[in-house]
Amino acid sequence: METNGRRDVERLHSLVTGASGYIGGRLVPELLAAGHRVRCLARSPGKLRDQPWAADVETVRGDVTDPQSVAEAMRGVDVAYYLVHALGSGADFEETDRRAASVFARQARAAGVRRIVYLGGLTPRNVPERSLSPHLRSRAEVGRIFLESEVPATVLRAAVVIGSGSASFEMLRYLTERLPVMVTPSWVHTLTQPIGVRDVLRYLVGSATMPDDIDRAFDIGGPDVLTYREMMRRYAVVAGLRRRVIVPVPVLTPRLSSHWVGLVTPVPASIARPLTESLRHEVVCHEHDIARYVPDPPGRPLPFDEALALALRKVREAQVATRWSSASYPGAPSDPLPTDPDWAGGSLYTDERQLPVDASREALWKVVEGIGGDNGWYSFPLAWAVRGWLDRFVGGVGLRRGRRDAERLRVGDSLDFWRVEEIEPGHLLRLRAEMRLPGLAWLEMYVETDDGGGTRYRQRALFHPRGLFGHAYWWSVSPFHAVVFGGMARNITRAAARSRRRGRRRGRP
Repeated sequence: METNGRRDVERLHSLVTGASGYIGGRLVPELLAAGHRVRCLARSPGKLRDQPWAADVETVRGDVTDPQSVAEAMRGVDVAYYLVHALGSGADFEETDRRAASVFARQARAAGVRRIVYLGGLTPRNVPERSLSPHLRSRAEVGRIFLESEVPATVLRAAVVIGSGSASFEMLRYLTERLPVMVTPSWVHTLTQPIGVRDVLRYLVGSATMPDDIDRAFDIGGPDVLTYREMMRRYAVVAGLRRRVIVPVPVLTPRLSSHWVGLVTPVPASIARPLTESLRHEVVCHEHDIARYVPDPPGRPLPFDEALALALRKVREAQVATRWSSASYPGAPSDPLPTDPDWAGGSLYTDERQLPVDASREALWKVVEGIGGDNGWYSFPLAWAVRGWLDRFVGGVGLRRGRRDAERLRVGDSLDFWRVEEIEPGHLLRLRAEMRLPGLAWLEMYVETDDGGGTRYRQRALFHPRGLFGHAYWWSVSPFHAVVFGGMARNITRAAARSRRRGRRRGRP
């Protein structure tokens, strides 16, 4: 059914790639609310299992570089959203992006998909593509591949996205909050045009119903054009902080400034570098033609200060739906589990501990599920802090990612330098390490009932070494396990017992 060249949105079937990421995880519920049928393509479908919208979508396993899985995912699809980026996957990430986009475009044509929608980066005018940062250059190339394909495409180009949990927002937030006086790179003087994540999502949803003859890129941005220095100062005002003193210096290269950002903020250098490199050039919208097809309601796009205030409120009220770290950390070990049969015959070191608990299973589980972030790790604090600092030093995530929600976890959540691999409410929490290690590591926490009907806590640390250095690493740190893992087990059980005693005292008449 068509109405004035626009299809009835109620009948659209949309494919979303990157649904475990920051934008994709927020787009899915917006599409559902707009009446779309949604299918998600994911390398690890289990990561989407605990999303509040998981039961309302179809999830298929696949990878955008694999033609067969993409072809299967596109069957019967009207609109295909491409929200993935190979950044951080290695030195050849541009080739990976190029190959994935080509596969996506070809399979969309073969499946009869009516439109591809892609969110890319805003690029400066009059700057040769070869002079752009690898990040922006790759984004521009992917957009061009879609526009040159035989499927009508909408390519949205955005600069800095402001929203609770976005990498750009977290970088701005932590730099401003932690450094009342800061020496900054010269890119703080570069003009950019930030946009609120709500407007990005509105444009993404609206792009699905563009007329079939529209095949082009659109610049999208908010109403404010600011330097990064002005953004930091305005953040300080909105957040109620004192005026920040900012001293730019020309000697901080993108590489050096990315390490500086990595030390101060939760965003690791490998992600901070493309963000800072992209700030070398002025990125300002040169048109607002998107409004012809996705009209702006009154008061939209959101002004910068309003987008900031909204993001801050979400953070303070712990209502962050997705975070930049929702997607797997680039270069981190992923997917294999310690229960996989592939480990048969291989080395798998374990440290297992179990203790009786003078508390109910419910009380113990509450402690287990609340671990990490501001709640801490119930272990020797200095040891965890040092491990986090060392991880940051070698380019890892460290302990600064925190957690999405102070009380609840779901599969795929980042948790400091861990990620939730599996969760069985009331029984099991399995975390996979995303710190820099010579091997793969997991931490499992079980809430069980012992033979006498009491509550038991069981904890397992597992390590699958990679090469000789991996074996040496395990044996070098094993003397500290009694302090780190033993202390954790004891303190978790004590915390559960204390909560039980507090509950008894409150219940006394």
